[in-house]
Amino acid sequence: MSGRTTIRRTAAVVGGAGIIAGLAALVAFRSGASNNVVIVAASFAPLLLAVTLVGAIVTAASRQWILLGISVSVMALGAWAFGPLWVGGASNDGPQPQGPSLRVMQSNIMIGSADPAALVREVRDRGVDVLTLQELTEESVQAFEAAGLDEILPHTFLEPRSGGNGAGIYSRLPLSNGRMVDGMALTNLMVELDAGLARPVVLYDVHPVPAYIAPAADWTEDFERLRDSMDSAAAQDNVIVSGDFNATYAHRKFRDLRHSGYVDAADQLGAGILPTYPTDKRYPAIVGIDHILTKGAQATSIERIDVVGSDHHGLIADVQLSTDQNGGGSSPQ
Repeated sequence: MSGRTTIRRTAAVVGGAGIIAGLAALVAFRSGASNNVVIVAASFAPLLLAVTLVGAIVTAASRQWILLGISVSVMALGAWAFGPLWVGGASNDGPQPQGPSLRVMQSNIMIGSADPAALVREVRDRGVDVLTLQELTEESVQAFEAAGLDEILPHTFLEPRSGGNGAGIYSRLPLSNGRMVDGMALTNLMVELDAGLARPVVLYDVHPVPAYIAPAADWTEDFERLRDSMDSAAAQDNVIVSGDFNATYAHRKFRDLRHSGYVDAADQLGAGILPTYPTDKRYPAIVGIDHILTKGAQATSIERIDVVGSDHHGLIADVQLSTDQNGGGSSPQ
């Protein structure tokens, strides 16, 4: 066998593998199956499509035009699936909100491991109004208090737990009617926030179970319960859903949460894929599972930030609130 034949056969294998990887990504993107393999494949769908791109380059270099054509077709379908993430305002319908603005920070603190002084410094320096935390522990509550978080964000609804099951909301503005989302495996919170409008802002702090640890059926059930709750809350003028969703844009169950008019801030702003996990490895974060969604209100900016001591990046979004249907409402002081 000549060297040229070996190269062509090797290129064909690489190209074929790229096509298979891309097709797996597209199937996972479209599928709503409750299956751990499909859920994990969807998590890595952009990376699988990157394998298709590598295969396309190799087949082009070896002039294998049929494989190249198939690879390009698969990549075109991938661009159709993920392209809206890079188109600012693509999911924005209706008039722009004219109410006050809130700065929302989202952070999974890795079972209380995040550095409290560093996190409090981020909150203070960036002028955060609302902070949603997952994996909050009793010890981390005490550490945040010692670091001065309560002085900056004095209104709280906290449900600390051991083993990554806790959650908490810190706010500059008054909170009321705090409760947990019924039936979810981990602690998921809802609260009403007084932003000076006639009707309160409904704020969620969410954390569905991770499918790579829990059974896929539990992950699916969590998303169905969360969707039911969000659908009920959508009657309100302003809803903000912030948290570690343990799901990416590629997961159909996550995209289904937009059923009642919710918009992912990254999608709204054309920010593309914002990988937030993991950050405690030698390689960069590769999956975007932290999100801030809004309904009625709209995100006007979003930024990924480092959270010292955690295995997640945090997110900070500026959210413009809509004025209520009864009109009026003063800006928060």
